[in-house]
Amino acid sequence: MQIEIHRIYERPLPSGYRVLVDRLWPRGISKKDVDLDAHWTDCAPSDGLRKWFSHDPVKWADFRKKYLHELSQNRERVRVLLEGVGKDKLVLLYGAKDEAHTHARVLKEYLEKLK
Repeated sequence: MQIEIHRIYERPLPSGYRVLVDRLWPRGISKKDVDLDAHWTDCAPSDGLRKWFSHDPVKWADFRKKYLHELSQNRERVRVLLEGVGKDKLVLLYGAKDEAHTHARVLKEYLEKLK
């Protein structure tokens, strides 16, 4: 399975099994305008981790480590969600402006190792 990440504000959205991986719904995006297959809040960083990180690139290495730990604690749930995708291309959608320091990159890395 191919896994791609894409910022939800960038149009057009790629085809495939589209999943929003943010815990919060992105501002200014109507649910009617986005053809999602799922919203994986279980795969998003916890509220505490998200607020602590606050998209601060200085905290990136520690955030990545802590987020991978959270994902590993939720491994079976993540595995079940991944199995629901089937053979389609998986598109992980996120809202963050900083494309280099988004949790979607970490999640993609984790999912690729889990397959």
